[in-house]
Amino acid sequence: MLREIAMSEAAGYWKEWSAKCRGDLTGDILPFWLRHGLDRVHGGVYTCLDRDGTLMDPTKSGWFQGRFAFTLAYACNAVERNEEWLAAAKGTLDFIESHLFDGRGRAYFSLAADGTPLRMRRYLFSECFAAIAMGEYAKATGEGVYAEKALDLFKRILRFAGDPAATPPKYEPAFRAIGHSLTMMLVNVALRIKEVCGDAVLDRQIDESVRLIRDCFVHPEFRALLETVGPRGEFIDTMAGRTINPGHAIETSWFLMEVAENRGDGELLKLALTILDWSLDWGWDGEYGGVISFRDCRNFPAQCYEQDMKFWWPQCEAMIAAQYAWSLTKEAKWLEWHRRCREWTYARMPDPEYGEWFGYLHRDGTVAQPAKGNLFKGPFHIPRMMVKAIELEHKERKAT
Repeated sequence: MLREIAMSEAAGYWKEWSAKCRGDLTGDILPFWLRHGLDRVHGGVYTCLDRDGTLMDPTKSGWFQGRFAFTLAYACNAVERNEEWLAAAKGTLDFIESHLFDGRGRAYFSLAADGTPLRMRRYLFSECFAAIAMGEYAKATGEGVYAEKALDLFKRILRFAGDPAATPPKYEPAFRAIGHSLTMMLVNVALRIKEVCGDAVLDRQIDESVRLIRDCFVHPEFRALLETVGPRGEFIDTMAGRTINPGHAIETSWFLMEVAENRGDGELLKLALTILDWSLDWGWDGEYGGVISFRDCRNFPAQCYEQDMKFWWPQCEAMIAAQYAWSLTKEAKWLEWHRRCREWTYARMPDPEYGEWFGYLHRDGTVAQPAKGNLFKGPFHIPRMMVKAIELEHKERKAT
């Protein structure tokens, strides 16, 4: 009887949370970006917006062209079909196909308003976000050509990742290392594309990313997932090698939960929950609350200047991961973690005057700067968290 009461209370909590996310997504977050960020002249989206939505800089983020189109299509698939969202997603995809890629097929990091290239970086993140946008749009519309484009782009990403000429190394040869970011990102990209087309390359990459995370980046001696390790997972005892990024590790945990759920893999779920446990231990600020940005696994001062700031996106990842963990385990601690993260975040980050969220807080939770976007913050982590919350709660209700 006690468990039944507890489950009933949990169901009420998640139902209320889902309704909150739906209201905020459809009444605040997406309208803010459609009103202030959507470029109705050239296509695509601006993200460098001041607190009230005023455009501060017309430079367009390559990352956010894909992220915005993905977010809109994902909301159509998981929340409600909305023709305005689909049209904006299509316009942004048109901008992507017209301007984002160079002659080799590499994607730019930043562009001018009209699509003129401004900067190419070594990272393959713009390509990854464009790929998930194409896949999600294919799912929303049934247009198979976008599924084919997503798969082709995914295969191109893998070729570029193995080509030093396309992605020059970050360090000189004396520093031999592999990074966590692309490894974890390719799990999610492959999962999204798998929903619209089947190809063995997708499962092979998921398998390889899972192997690297488990065998190389997870270091039980520190109870941590590290950002940078040697080619075979060797611990590098430098500031770079000791870096823990709690937000990234938490994000990885729920990507692995998704793989584990799809495959019915209990051992992988155990790994995902272990990573989440460790990362919340490292990331949660016991004095002020919230998830901080960086830690050093030997407890030296972290090298990054923003190490103790509270950014918007780790809070979003923590809420997704806690809800997902609860949905797969029904362990009360995950609901309590979600409640803790939610209460801390919603007391500080949503802007009651102009809408959307502040993205950059000092350690004590006060606003560091009030702009709603830049080349790294825009319409992705917040709306993705809300859509995922709605999706998980809906799946939970269907299961019962």
